[in-house]
Amino acid sequence: MKTINTLALTVAVVIAGCDHRQATEAGTATAPATAFVRVQDGHFELNGRPYHFTGANYWYGAYLAATDPERLTRELDLMAAQGIDNLRVLALSEQSSLSRSVKPAVVNAPGQLNETLLQGLDRLLAEMHARDMKAVLYLTNFWQWSGGMSQYLVWHQNAALDDPDVSGKWDEYIESTTDFYRCAPCQKQYLDTAATLTQRQNTITGTPYRDDPTIMAWQLANEPRSGGATYNATRATDYIRWVQDSAETLDRLAPNQLVSTGSEGLAGTQQQADVYLQAHDTDAIDYLTVHLWIKNWGWFDSSNPESTYPVAVDKATDYLSRHIAFAKQQEKPLVLEEFGVERDGGSFSPEASTEYRDRFLALIYKTIEQSSRTGGPLVGSNIWTFGGYGRSNNPEYQWRPGSDFLGDPPQEPQGLNSVFDTDTSTLAIIRKHSDSLKN
Repeated sequence: MKTINTLALTVAVVIAGCDHRQATEAGTATAPATAFVRVQDGHFELNGRPYHFTGANYWYGAYLAATDPERLTRELDLMAAQGIDNLRVLALSEQSSLSRSVKPAVVNAPGQLNETLLQGLDRLLAEMHARDMKAVLYLTNFWQWSGGMSQYLVWHQNAALDDPDVSGKWDEYIESTTDFYRCAPCQKQYLDTAATLTQRQNTITGTPYRDDPTIMAWQLANEPRSGGATYNATRATDYIRWVQDSAETLDRLAPNQLVSTGSEGLAGTQQQADVYLQAHDTDAIDYLTVHLWIKNWGWFDSSNPESTYPVAVDKATDYLSRHIAFAKQQEKPLVLEEFGVERDGGSFSPEASTEYRDRFLALIYKTIEQSSRTGGPLVGSNIWTFGGYGRSNNPEYQWRPGSDFLGDPPQEPQGLNSVFDTDTSTLAIIRKHSDSLKN
């Protein structure tokens, strides 16, 4: 039995259900639509069988459900037709004055939630359930585009954070945002809100979130980082403690569902393997996550693709291999939950070609397929990112309130990484990969 930490005591937790790490016993499996994803012997299981998935990031799913349910159903049908059966979704956003944060937000202020957007999340989960899809819901964001951790510091410490989209001071933003891990009232609000969401009853299905098998996992945050350019062991320890304490609380709040961190891997822990491994070294975290960004990390240049792509492939392969080794060490599944490449030439237009994106996608999918065939830990992925039928409505390709939601969040050019309905070559690669995993 785990020891209850003082952080967890700030939340009213109702204990129910069995331990989610125990696989369904033989002969008691339920139909796929009502089965929870489990972890058994370091592997995902669903309905008593191995669970391998082809997923997408769909951060705006609840927003779209609240504002354009017709487009939502079309996009879910489009994804289902390509074999996409797992969606990583933003569950909670925070109202912020930062210039490129999405508006409106789910959390307007401490204790004040936007019921319209929550009902959008209800609808999204109901529509996903009807298509036998699974959801991974992340509960805040390290980055500014959905308010995120920095907004908690504004609420509880009157922090006057510099807007990184205006100043360009990203390392300063990263360092200051890690103060969230040491802010006790921030943690109380974060965990209280998580408790409210896990106990919410879906207004469409009537099912409490914590009892809904559509939700595969709760995720602590999108890309929580331990610090910026300069490593500090004390601050890294605070990060590790936050990860483990928060995961243990979520584990008790929703014992039938999985818990993950949303970590980028080494890129999110200042290249410190010990920090990544120690943070995940708890039974409350069911699987490891890793993100892979060959452009953002300076490995690939779309203006010089022929000479930079081979180098990017070598570095990406090595990065992914290291995290596969970490997952084997901890005997947990591994999910590559963010990866993608911009359109050729750095274009944002849906009409631009996607040769290098498609090449990279096929390479990564081949790695996942090999891991799946050989019993390795890497058996699922979520491409970044799905844009579906959305389109940017201004020549600057910037998101503004009222614009179509795309997979590219508000701080990025709209169309940068989005996979649109017209990207037939990319969709065909996704479909082929999904078929391979199922077979």
